[in-house]
Amino acid sequence: MDGLLAGCAPLTGNNRALYMLRAEDEGHTNHLLDALPVHEWQALQPLLEAVQLREGQVLCESGQAIEHVYFPVTAVVSLIHRMVEGSSNEIAAVGAEGMIGVPVLTGGKTMPMCVQVQFEGTAYRMKAAALQQRFATSDELRRLLLLYMQALLVQVAQTVICNRYHSVYEQLCRWLLIETDRMPGNEVQVSHQLIAEMLGVRREGVSAAVSKLQDAGVIHTGRCCITVRDREALRAEACVCYGIVAREFSRLLPRVPAREMVA
Repeated sequence: MDGLLAGCAPLTGNNRALYMLRAEDEGHTNHLLDALPVHEWQALQPLLEAVQLREGQVLCESGQAIEHVYFPVTAVVSLIHRMVEGSSNEIAAVGAEGMIGVPVLTGGKTMPMCVQVQFEGTAYRMKAAALQQRFATSDELRRLLLLYMQALLVQVAQTVICNRYHSVYEQLCRWLLIETDRMPGNEVQVSHQLIAEMLGVRREGVSAAVSKLQDAGVIHTGRCCITVRDREALRAEACVCYGIVAREFSRLLPRVPAREMVA
């Protein structure tokens, strides 16, 4: 079975239609789709299927063929590079601001990295061949997705630099900001071990950084849960990488509803 399909629970019939209406009414939409002109959205809508993604679900392994693309709505998906010895690094997080399956836009047929659901939620799924066809014929869609591709490349490059040069404390602040940017609220259901795996560092370093932030009143922690209490303070503690990525998204995709503008 195609890895992009495994484990996804499609919303069918009336449930699918009601979900689309309810998601739009509540402001839970994919920002790329929301930025399309009405006529382009109407052309894409019949090709989209609303699905539920499970936490920890692997959507695609590195080297696997891409048969579907995803536009997350409430789910957050990680692009993960896994080393031969078993270590891993999250090189990008994708939520309602983006899409999964960018290689199909350049003619690529496989994913160069592992794609895993970080936080469960909903997404729109579309056949890769259908998106390629629309991408080739629609100027508006092509321009929007090319701009997103550039912004995503900036996120990937900046994450690599951050992981190489900045402290675990700064990396944690950046990671919390990026993840909560892509979630409906400020609470992240995550363990210290999972954060360590995403950052490619030791769990003890993450625990020390979390304790420092909690002592400063910036976050509140519970069992496998971190709540951001003071976002401005968290931004002040983060390295410059977060601001660089956020500004690039705002610059390239001004029509995409931004949760926060970065000066």
